[in-house]
Amino acid sequence: MACSAACCCASSHGLFYRSLTTTSRRPARLRLIYPSSAPAPRLSSRTLASPDPPPLDADDRDDAIGFEIQVSKMGKRNRRVVRARVRVDAPLEAVWATLTDYEGLADFIPGLSECRLLDQAHGFARLYQVGEQDLALGFKFNAKGTIDCYEGDMESLPDAAGARRREIAFNMIDGDFKVFKGKWSVQEEEQGGGPGDSYQYHTTLSYLVELEPKLWVPVRLLEGRICSEIKNNLVSIREQAQQQHEVSGRASIDRGEREESDRREACNHIVNADRIPTAVL
Repeated sequence: MACSAACCCASSHGLFYRSLTTTSRRPARLRLIYPSSAPAPRLSSRTLASPDPPPLDADDRDDAIGFEIQVSKMGKRNRRVVRARVRVDAPLEAVWATLTDYEGLADFIPGLSECRLLDQAHGFARLYQVGEQDLALGFKFNAKGTIDCYEGDMESLPDAAGARRREIAFNMIDGDFKVFKGKWSVQEEEQGGGPGDSYQYHTTLSYLVELEPKLWVPVRLLEGRICSEIKNNLVSIREQAQQQHEVSGRASIDRGEREESDRREACNHIVNADRIPTAVL
């Protein structure tokens, strides 16, 4: 799960990269064909757990939506870890439903032209994704990949009253990266609010990915684009989850009003029945 782009194309679950130079002025179409490989071993969100990132610089923040992102170097020269998070004004269930609507991701994730569910079992999904972007100078970028996703169970967090968390670990099993694995994390904490508040949730959507391209791709050339596309993806998921929550909220209000109307109508029938005079024999 990840991002999409101009020198780098990705979906909400995977990221792919390819470069091309040409002297032709005609628009070219790039297509990646991945070598087959054996399925990766099963991962879990516990396997991919990592300590909280240090505070981020102001340039890495968008306080209006609670967005933060950080890129860290790993021990290996060409490996990076990207951590990002965004605030979502919706409950955990709404964000989770958005993330796991796998075949609907292409409807709102920029650059993800196809996301097909290949296999699914309890807590597991294998996705086939196609990302496509228009590049400068008339080039078209087309990337494909297969991603395994592992859905974790709901966790109660002891540090905060009422806090809950649920995670999805992912691993690209085909692609142009030596390493591309990470997790999505949705954490909700209780937040007080009055009847007039539009929401009563403090939900954070977090994203962690560890990546290492193949040797012919210097990762430092990708960092800026990766960060930009990860932000696009998190914001898109945020907006979709909030919209779906708003729609379901309106539906719940309408359903409640109908039930209240039916209850009152039933009460009126009972009252009117009591007023019918007894027949005189």
